[in-house]
Amino acid sequence: MKLHFIGTSHGVPEPDRRCSSCLAEIGGSFYIIDMGTQTIEDLRRRGIAPEAVRLVICTHPHGDHTDGLFSFLDLINWYYKQADPLILLPQERMIAPLLEWTSISSNGNPPRDGLRLRSYAAGVVYEDENVRVTAIPTKHCEDSHALLLEAEGKKVLFTGDLCRPSVDFPEVAFREELDLIVCELAHFSPDECVEVFDKTKAKRIIHTHIYEKRWGEALARQLAAPHPYRYGAAKDGDELNV
Repeated sequence: MKLHFIGTSHGVPEPDRRCSSCLAEIGGSFYIIDMGTQTIEDLRRRGIAPEAVRLVICTHPHGDHTDGLFSFLDLINWYYKQADPLILLPQERMIAPLLEWTSISSNGNPPRDGLRLRSYAAGVVYEDENVRVTAIPTKHCEDSHALLLEAEGKKVLFTGDLCRPSVDFPEVAFREELDLIVCELAHFSPDECVEVFDKTKAKRIIHTHIYEKRWGEALARQLAAPHPYRYGAAKDGDELNV
């Protein structure tokens, strides 16, 4: 499993960070976790055919995790017509506006047959020969989720936005050995995170969704400190083999 960090900013794009999006490369296919930026453009820059994307899943309905869906849907509707990803959304009511916008951007024509937009709830929400994805409810907002990816004998937890690490950090991290936790860092300090991380069974922890102006000093201090797991912070364009 290889992760491509496309957008690692907090809720607002910064000069060197875009809003949240991560691309997982597994078994020659691609799976997108959150699309808060123009992820379709990154696919093209990386030479990845949109037809190779099998899943897009958003952890919660906020725009900094979903706004890129509009351009993605527009292009797979009229240009990349062979693309057939399953698009999983945390709320059913998100589907109609996305399809209506796709119609408007196509001069009022209905979206093409084959666009697959579905809502999801807690539990196993996707499985193919490469990966299984489990959604875990969190308390960040209505219908927010963490996502557990299991692939190639590895387990990777994307926390999504949380209410607070001490309140709704996914229990699976304390029960099972995880190869990687990708933890968002916009709404609380890394000091608070580390208190929780130290109780997990994670081998490695990487921050994304980073609010450097607020937490940069504390993050630098924690990154320089010793930890029982590998500890780091992602930047846009980083790639990581799990």
